[in-house]
Amino acid sequence: MEILRLPVLSDNYIFLLYEPSLKIAAVVDPAEADPVLQYLHQLNAELVAIFNTHHHGDHVGGNTKLLQSFPQAIVYGGAEDRGRIPGQQVFLKEGDRVSFANRQAEVLFVPGHTRAHIAYYFPPVQLGETGELFCGDTLFAGGCGRLFEGTPTQMVNSLGKIRDLPDQTRVWCAHEYTLNNLRFALTVDSQNLDLQRRFETVKQMRERLEATVPAILGEEKRTNPFLRWDQPNLQLQVKSQDPIQTFARLRGMKDQF
Repeated sequence: MEILRLPVLSDNYIFLLYEPSLKIAAVVDPAEADPVLQYLHQLNAELVAIFNTHHHGDHVGGNTKLLQSFPQAIVYGGAEDRGRIPGQQVFLKEGDRVSFANRQAEVLFVPGHTRAHIAYYFPPVQLGETGELFCGDTLFAGGCGRLFEGTPTQMVNSLGKIRDLPDQTRVWCAHEYTLNNLRFALTVDSQNLDLQRRFETVKQMRERLEATVPAILGEEKRTNPFLRWDQPNLQLQVKSQDPIQTFARLRGMKDQF
């Protein structure tokens, strides 16, 4: 399974999953249809699935037009997003599985950014491969999504599920927010040497207009403050030893950053 990253809008990424042996493709969170249709044409591939993580327009905006060209494609989304995702046919919950080509993904229920948010995790098929996580706006490289519909408790539980995945997992998050996220992270975790090094690397990458997605989950665990709510130095920064309150205060600070 190949993964193609399509930059769209101002800072969104669409991910096209492509299986060359079968000439089939699936798309994750199509903000727009036209870039996807162009790639499908170049690949001479049939779109068989649309995997949505949540209902926001910059994640489902291309659904309807894609279905006009590929009416047989199946639209997947969270069970609690019923009525909010255009064309949705499959309503997923925690522990469900979806298939594409020769790979099977586990569905994680990760509310917080929205009340119905899900993520898709493709575990490695064989030794030496990486797992692939499509997490929408729950976890970002260096940050996490705003809490529009969920609570801090929900978000910590959701991020905890992601944090439990293997370190080598590639994190395909849906926005290029990394540099600003790391700028904020340095304000609350300034002595973190891994974070300092990562910031310098990302700054150079963005100066060259290079994408910082996918991220590697192990690096997120070392440098992303929103996966480190139980670290004493971060708790000291927000004057709380409670993990939920620590996360909530960090998120509030980021909202004002």
